[in-house]
Amino acid sequence: QVQLVESGGGLVQSGGSLRLSCKTSDFTIDWYTIFWFRQAPGKEREGVSCISGSDSSTRYVDSVKGRFTISRDDAEKVVYLQMTNLKHEDTATYYCATDLRPQANSCIFVSEPNYRNYGIEYFGKGTLVSVSS
Repeated sequence: QVQLVESGGGLVQSGGSLRLSCKTSDFTIDWYTIFWFRQAPGKEREGVSCISGSDSSTRYVDSVKGRFTISRDDAEKVVYLQMTNLKHEDTATYYCATDLRPQANSCIFVSEPNYRNYGIEYFGKGTLVSVSS
């Protein structure tokens, strides 16, 4: 059973910052692509960012480019999502996820709405981010 645990969510004012963490103790985190997804109330879950398990490259969806930064601490088995200049529309539950495909460049699927078709099926339970306007 793959376990991904998110933390760091909370209530913040518009323009503020938060850093989310995704931790696992089950696998070598730098071997696998780790994604951040989010789901706002009444909306579909969407990919936000990822860090590749093949070359550590990163990707961001357009709505967060320049504001969010993904990074990884291999020794601690943690992936971070630093979020700055937060907007009300960033309000959502944020999930980290993986496809458990070793050393694959799965980041190319971060924007795919049918992400489960690409094996991205291992999700944590999420952490809530609320941005007040």
